[in-house]
Amino acid sequence: MHLIVLIFGIVLLPEAYPLKCYECLLGSSGTCTDTEVQCPSSSHQCGVLRIASYAGGTELVNVQGKSCALPDQCIEGSINYGIARTVITSKCCTSELCNTQPAPEPSKSSPNGKRCYHCDGQQCSATLNCAGNEDHCISATVTAGGAKAVLKGCASEQICLGIKNPQMKSFIEGEISCCQGDLCNSASSTSAGLLLLVAPLISLAMFS
Repeated sequence: MHLIVLIFGIVLLPEAYPLKCYECLLGSSGTCTDTEVQCPSSSHQCGVLRIASYAGGTELVNVQGKSCALPDQCIEGSINYGIARTVITSKCCTSELCNTQPAPEPSKSSPNGKRCYHCDGQQCSATLNCAGNEDHCISATVTAGGAKAVLKGCASEQICLGIKNPQMKSFIEGEISCCQGDLCNSASSTSAGLLLLVAPLISLAMFS
């Protein structure tokens, strides 16, 4: 009897079809025009994304996007290089065309007690107070736009996991690593410009 019920249950279960979601490209104005797209597989959800970058108290970038996304692409995190901090907020949902609302604005973060090295001028021996959920230190030697630089700072765990994203690797040539523990990203020389600090995070966070 139980076997018959199980067979009927399998036969009558609805087939898992890919969702339709709204899609729009990130724009410098922070807005985009929605179009409907079919997700590539039933594993994808509908997602919204916001990337905001700051230097001091000045907002450098605040862009938004919508698309199909895998669950592990729906991240909340930040990366802080001292002179610039980038915050990523996103949200995923699992019903047809459910990604109508924009991703939430970044919330204000307070220092969390963790410290990492960051680059200040030509040296990377200055210390930085991490904030919010930045629980890792990050180090990078990258080449982008023909310029090579060293980046150091604080990062959230989800940002560190996202470093393995193929989009990130295709955008940046170089070594990027994260570690846990105060000041674990040892000091070194040479620092980066603002473009190198912001652009890789936009590439990292974009939904594929």
